[in-house]
Amino acid sequence: MEKEKRICLEYNLQRFAKDGPGGEKTEPATAKRLRDAREEGKVAKSKEISSAIDLIVLFLLLKLFMSFISENFFTAFRVFYNKIPEILDESIGGISLQTVTTLLQVLILYLLKILAPFLLIGLIVSVIFGIVQVGWKVTTKPLKPDLKKFNPVNGFKRIFSKDSLFELVKSIVKLAVIAVVAYKSIQSHEQQLFILYDIPLMQAVILCGNIIIDTGLKIACVYLLVGFADWVYQKLKFKEDMKMTKQEVKDEYKNTEGDPQIKGRQRQRMRESSMRRMMQDVPKADVVITNPTHLAVALKYDSDSGRAPVVVAKGEDYLAQKIKDKAREYDIEIVENKPLARMLYANVDIGAEIPPELYQAVAEVLAMVYNLKNKQ
Repeated sequence: MEKEKRICLEYNLQRFAKDGPGGEKTEPATAKRLRDAREEGKVAKSKEISSAIDLIVLFLLLKLFMSFISENFFTAFRVFYNKIPEILDESIGGISLQTVTTLLQVLILYLLKILAPFLLIGLIVSVIFGIVQVGWKVTTKPLKPDLKKFNPVNGFKRIFSKDSLFELVKSIVKLAVIAVVAYKSIQSHEQQLFILYDIPLMQAVILCGNIIIDTGLKIACVYLLVGFADWVYQKLKFKEDMKMTKQEVKDEYKNTEGDPQIKGRQRQRMRESSMRRMMQDVPKADVVITNPTHLAVALKYDSDSGRAPVVVAKGEDYLAQKIKDKAREYDIEIVENKPLARMLYANVDIGAEIPPELYQAVAEVLAMVYNLKNKQ
């Protein structure tokens, strides 16, 4: 039989890795990462839906203030028209600066009077809807200069990126839909447009205004649907972009909570220090109550203080044996009482007084110890 031939292909597995040594971004963003992103101005929001809301508000305001706008517009026109003879009379000797200044002031006042409701209400709506989208958070970090933004390589990458392609397709679809809606809306008013030359100026202005507002509201409503779809996409994209690798999660935990190994060593040192202090207090005890082999609780009673007996040390297994050895070293009485030892170990912390329900049992033990040592 012919020997089987094997072909070995070498693969560089690093080619399949994403986002560097940390691996793929599979972990959801932590609260800290989301907070940091928000501080930098990175939030999931859609400019399209904000623009759609602004358009709807604009055309609704035009519909509500149509008579107000037309009245002020015609008043401003009459003021300017009545000033024409004065300007013509002065043109022979030169138009005075005072006349031009007065005329401009009047026109600017009428213009501000017409635009004020739109500017004020538009600003309020934009702020409110911005807060509804992303909440209230003022940050100046996006305003700080960043030299990376002037890097031509990064600029070309942004131009030919997946996001840029999506924005291009979205803009084309948006323009196509808006064009179709505008055409259909104007076509529905086709008969009204042919009578513009046969009606008075005021009626013609009102008719054109109604057609423009009706078409604008239809376009804004369609734009709102596009904006809502874009808002959902931005939410999903932001959630995906904020994902972290397992290594990033570990590093963040180390930076915020500390290295687990270091914290473990700190806790170990704290336990050792606490145990040393506890063993130093054992010689001050009056009695050690045992299980007899698994538990040991050292009690101290100071009759002059008026307080109940205090647990100065307790432990199980190896630590219990150390407490008993220390008690023998300093000639402290060791009393075997399994129920009392279990109750004291489970319910009383080191440095705490015993509860009232154990007064009787502990008093009997202390009385026995005092009798043995001939203490009163």
